[in-house]
Amino acid sequence: QLQLAESGGGLVQPGGSLTLSCEVSGLTLHYYYIGWFRQAPGKEREGVACMFSLGGSLQYSDAVKGRFTISRDSAATTIYLQMNSLKFEDSAEYYCALDRTGASGARCLRDTLYDVWGQGTQVTVSS
Repeated sequence: QLQLAESGGGLVQPGGSLTLSCEVSGLTLHYYYIGWFRQAPGKEREGVACMFSLGGSLQYSDAVKGRFTISRDSAATTIYLQMNSLKFEDSAEYYCALDRTGASGARCLRDTLYDVWGQGTQVTVSS
């Protein structure tokens, strides 16, 4: 059974760093998109970073570009989101998700085709 499990969230001061991990299990596909999304209370879910399964087509939202980095291990069983220079407005529940169609393409920051989601991990940026 395909499952995603996030970890690594926590409390961090502004300017600090965190690395989120997304453990992928039960995946048999070779071509897919994986993305990191976040949702703050009272706000819509937004895509922050995404990539194609083979490691290319990286995209970042304007809000995190230059501060966040999405990556994967060589076996593609763990997807990371390195978050640097964290700001108050980065506080949110962070989710990883999988687009099994592999069709998101240039729109991989949109959640339209993502159909497998993790349970989320909370990131709180506070002084």
